[in-house]
This record gives sequence, structure tokens and C-alpha cells, in this order.
Amino acid sequence: MKKIAISLLCITMLASSLLLGGCSSKQAENSQSEEKEAKKELVLALGSEPDGGFDPINGWGRYGSPLFQSTLLKRDQDMNIINDLATGYEVSEDGLTWTVNIREDAKFSDGQPLTSEDVVFTFEKLMESSSTVDLTFVDSVTSKSDYSLEFKLKSPRSTFISNLIATGIVPKKSYTSEYYQNPIGSGPLVLVQWDKGQQIIVKPNENYYGQKPNFDKITFLFLEEDAAFAAAKAGQLDMTAIPPSYASQKIEGMKLTEVSSVDNRGIMFPTVKSGEADADSNPIGNDVTSDLAIRQAINVALDRQAIVDGVLEGYGTKAYSICDKMPWWNEETVTTDNDVDLAKKILADGGWIDADGDGILEKDNIKAEFNLVYPSGDQLRQSLAMVVADMVKPIGINIVIEAKTWDEIEAVLHKDAILMGWGSQDPLEMYNVYSSKMKGVEWYNPGYYENQKVDEYMEKALQARSEEEANEYWKKAQWDGETGLSGKGDIPWVWLVNRSHLYLVNDKLDIGKQQIQPHGHGWPLTSNIEQWKWID
Repeated sequence: MKKIAISLLCITMLASSLLLGGCSSKQAENSQSEEKEAKKELVLALGSEPDGGFDPINGWGRYGSPLFQSTLLKRDQDMNIINDLATGYEVSEDGLTWTVNIREDAKFSDGQPLTSEDVVFTFEKLMESSSTVDLTFVDSVTSKSDYSLEFKLKSPRSTFISNLIATGIVPKKSYTSEYYQNPIGSGPLVLVQWDKGQQIIVKPNENYYGQKPNFDKITFLFLEEDAAFAAAKAGQLDMTAIPPSYASQKIEGMKLTEVSSVDNRGIMFPTVKSGEADADSNPIGNDVTSDLAIRQAINVALDRQAIVDGVLEGYGTKAYSICDKMPWWNEETVTTDNDVDLAKKILADGGWIDADGDGILEKDNIKAEFNLVYPSGDQLRQSLAMVVADMVKPIGINIVIEAKTWDEIEAVLHKDAILMGWGSQDPLEMYNVYSSKMKGVEWYNPGYYENQKVDEYMEKALQARSEEEANEYWKKAQWDGETGLSGKGDIPWVWLVNRSHLYLVNDKLDIGKQQIQPHGHGWPLTSNIEQWKWID
């Protein structure tokens, strides 16, 4: 196997010159012969370098496996919750006490045993930092024995289980301010080398209690999309993430792998009339989008499949909720779309007419016209905004699309429609985006949506003692047959598409069955990295 420095040099030449023959033919021949021998090493380009390094206290691992650390619980490839460090957990009748027992054979990569004290330390650090996750509802966490601990909550919170799934455990004895660049954990891999801005090299953790990865060495390169694609085409990579625009280009020896996701894009609508302002004097409300008939008409007029085919080049699915295909998704939220006649009827029944014949409807002297804002530089959201504007024009609604920086968007967040994206493996996201308690809180519920019945269902979901019980209430919040936050109800959001995550994978590399992936941060593909194997 060539030294990685040679590979990086070759990749740099490829990216800068865009000449795929940047490596000499002799080097390519050597690469091919070494590939036959080096089936225990992988070179990957799956995404950007984590800003905060590899410390779970700073958010590492929340959008995929933490790699170097283990978690108390995890989700399998079918999204079922299973044990990892934990051997089991119990929730008290009042939902306030969570007792977790952990395995006795877990060790950190430095050989030190992992005990409940390390779990307590990890969660206490998170509670102190408040930088990546809200644990203000946790009153205390205490060790009951070496392998048992207890969480006391201030109020019931069924979604606390997501914190047990997403939080990598760090060692109390060896944790320092430099941990982010030299992580010690009990996960399947160990960090060997980090060349900042370029790559990390990892190897299996010999002390890992679970199934050990099948590769002796894995290198993650931090490359821009163009450079990564060039490197893959030159035979320098075993796997890379790619955008849809590259999907039609074939690379010998590599297959296109499409992974489903809940990485969605949709339009947030202000649901209240104008006239108020937030604490920073930013205006709240929109007299057009606050009319339910406008939102209903847009929702049924859009041809989502055409958007998937045209904008995503077929690599995605139609979106109808914030959580399509997740365990808490209500399948009844799927609504009619691509029905222009129905959209026109909804508008007419709602009192919208074209009184002056200019093609734009009016009601109470207000034109059916509003701004749709997307973040500048985001080509996908720009394309989505343009297509949406074109699709609703025939029904008499005029959408003016605007590109703004995120700082500029913040000033119009509550008065204009915004093209945004979410997508989490945690149902708490639904609460944050739709709860009336979250109106105007940071980027949550910027449209000031409120429905008392929806709030009640979501509060019951939070207070549930099991995920199964909670999911029934999350589903009712979306639609209970009469009301809900979905396209069959109040429609504070019109969801457009779920992006597929695309990867070019070596024909001989089996990456197993993948989870439904979250919004595009981190490296969610690595959630089952210990199952990857080379097939001759």
C-alpha cells in the first residue's frame, strides 16, 4: 500500500488540474497490484472534517456513529433500539427515574475499565456545557454501583432515550481539554493519526467488546466534492459521498449506492397575520401565508415527483412530513399532490379571486403574493424555490424568490416563507419545530404556529414511558382524523422532498444494510462500520 502522503499528493494534483491522469501510469499499475494484496485497508471520503474534533461533549457523533466511543443504546439498521454499553434500562411509573445497567466487560482503548462513573461524568459534562444538547430537564445522574446508574429527571421526557443513543461515553480519569484531538473511548475504532485539514487514520480497537471491524486501517480524507470524485475516478478511493450531479458518471470498479434519508427540504410559512415584532424588533407574521387556503392550495398543487426527478435527478423521495418513514411517522400524512384543479377550488372556496385579471388572486385587497427566501449559495434550495414558484403560478399565487445570507434570513425569519431543511433520528425535533412553546426560539417554529390539540399530543408523547407509547402520540399530533400539524391539517410547513444520500462504493466492498440517514451532517454511513467487509 502506498503511503497516504503519496495518495494525497496525487489527489491534490487531480483536483487542481482536473486531469484524471495526474498520477503516472506506473503509479496506477502499482496501485492495482497493491489493491489485490491490501484488502484490509480502506480509503474513504465521506464528508467534511468535524469542526469540534472527536469529543462527544462538543457534539461529535450526533449525526452518525461516534466511532471511537460507545453509547448506552443504539439503533439497528431497521431503526429498532438495542443495547450497546447498556444491558438494560427501566423507567419509573412517574417517568422521572431512569435506571440503566451497563455491561461489565467494556474497556477504553487504553485498557482501563469503563464503569458507571464514566457515564455519570460524561452526562455531567454535557449538563455543564449545554453546547450541543439540551439536558436542562435532567436533575441529576448518580452511580448506584460500578455497573448501574440512575438519572433523575425534573419532568418526564420519553425522548431522553435519544440522548442515551447519541451520547458517546468519555473516560473520567483521562479526559482533558485536549480530548477532542486524542479521543480515548470504548468504541470499535481508535484514532491513530489526525492531519488537520487533510485526513484521519483509524484502526480497530483491540479492547472493543463487540464485533471488531474487518479492516486493519481506514483512512478518512477531507476532500471537496470535485476532488473526491476525481480521486475516486483515479482509483484512489474505496468510497466517497457524491452529489446527484455526479451520479450518472460511471466509474469502473465502483457502484452507485443510494441510501434513504429523512434529510428533507420544505417551506416554512408564517401562520399568523402581520402586526407584531419579536424582541429584536424583527417583524412577525404574513397576511398571505397565514391564510390556510393558501397553504392548502400550494400543498396539493405541487408535483413532488417532478421535483424529485428534476431537481434531485431522481435520487430522493416525495416528502409529506418532517419524519417520513421514521418509527413515529404517521402514514396518513400522505396527501394528494399535482392537482391544480383542486388547488384552484380550495382558493376559490377560501375567497381568493382574480378581480383585476392580472393572473394573481386577491382577497380583502391583498394580493396572493409573498417572498420565498433561501440561503444564498445553496444551489439545491435555489432550484427548489424556482420550481415551486413556477408550479404555483398557474393557480394564481405569485412567489418572489430571494437569496439571503443566514444573518439576513434571521431578520425576516418570522415574516417570509423560508426554504429550510431538517431531518433527525430523534422525535424531539418535531416538538421543537411545531410546539407553541418554541415559537420564535432560535430557528425553531419561526412561523409562530400554534394548535392546542397538537401541543397536548406532543406533551403526552414526551411524558410517555416507552417509545411505542410515545410514537402513538407523535402520530396523532401529525393527524388524528380531525386536526394535526401535517398536510391534512394546519400545514405550517409544506414538505417537498427527502434527499437520497449517494455514495460511490468499490464493487468489492460490502457496507451492509444502512439506516435511514438523518440530515446531512457527520458520517451516518459509519453507523455499522464494524459490519463492512471485502468480498473477493
